[in-house]
Amino acid sequence: MGNKHGAKSPADTVRKLMKAGKVKKKCCRSSSRCKRCPVRALKKAKADFKKAA
Repeated sequence: MGNKHGAKSPADTVRKLMKAGKVKKKCCRSSSRCKRCPVRALKKAKADFKKAA
């Protein structure tokens, strides 16, 4: 029925997390991705959307 964060796509979910300050706006490209990395957040959001569908 409804998506987890009310978003239409994984990118929308990450965008909302950025606005909330939970995810950084730009990736620092460290070898092991940091906790607040947008790349890591997008990968997780895509996995969650796949699992929900």
